[in-house]
Amino acid sequence: MRGRVCLVTGATGGIGLETALGLAQAGAQVGLIGRDSGRLAAGAERIRAAVPGAEVTTFAADLSSQGEIRRLATEVRRACPRLHVLVNNAGAIFDRREVTADGFERTWALDHLGYVLLTLELLDTLAATAQSGGKPRIVNVASAAHYRGHIAFDDLNAERRFAPMRAYSQAKLGNVLFTYALARRLAGRGITANCLHPGVVNTGFATNTGGLFGAAWGLIRPFLITPEKGARTSLRVATAPDLDGITGRYFSHGQPKTSSRESRDEAVQERLWRVSLEQVGHRA
Repeated sequence: MRGRVCLVTGATGGIGLETALGLAQAGAQVGLIGRDSGRLAAGAERIRAAVPGAEVTTFAADLSSQGEIRRLATEVRRACPRLHVLVNNAGAIFDRREVTADGFERTWALDHLGYVLLTLELLDTLAATAQSGGKPRIVNVASAAHYRGHIAFDDLNAERRFAPMRAYSQAKLGNVLFTYALARRLAGRGITANCLHPGVVNTGFATNTGGLFGAAWGLIRPFLITPEKGARTSLRVATAPDLDGITGRYFSHGQPKTSSRESRDEAVQERLWRVSLEQVGHRA
């Protein structure tokens, strides 16, 4: 990965930070994206301490805000004229329904639309890198929760019915559907797009929740895998030479796996693509 530029969202801790560290250890120049500038600085210092001479850049942005994503993309394009790997990793689960300034339910806005808009905003940079032989990769961190998901096209904002896991599973299914639709559109352009399940990882993932879900998560946390192990599939999909040219796949435990039936429905993929682009105000 020496000489390659990689960008990781949700990189202030957990899987994201471990992914960024692994990329730096492989020789890549890494960009960390997160909401908290203090935690970003601490993450960058941790990487530099572990990898002397590592090139690390930080970008602060709230990826549930479309205005913030567009500002972030402008900063990234200015700082990184080439981009070899984009890891869309940022996500969360919330125990109550919140609506963003853009008018979207927060889980959907952050966990799905954030992936869509940032990817589309950086697509020209990825394409330019591909034209120079860079073989860029888009890596979308989804979840096995997508197997439980269903895209409620008539209630994407959960106005009629909200439950934390339902909203999260729908967004993670959105990640998989988006990946497949995107991979089709990128065919022949030298850019791959894949998605993955990192495992059930002991991170700060459910710190936004309370009640029964938060209590249950607290009980099982000691038995979950470490963030370092959780980052392994992301790193494999981002870096493995044997995955050159492999696109439109869902990975789990480092290997391709069949995703849910709904995720493989091309009509659903295309419908969600159209709706998502409309929601982020993007033409592609």
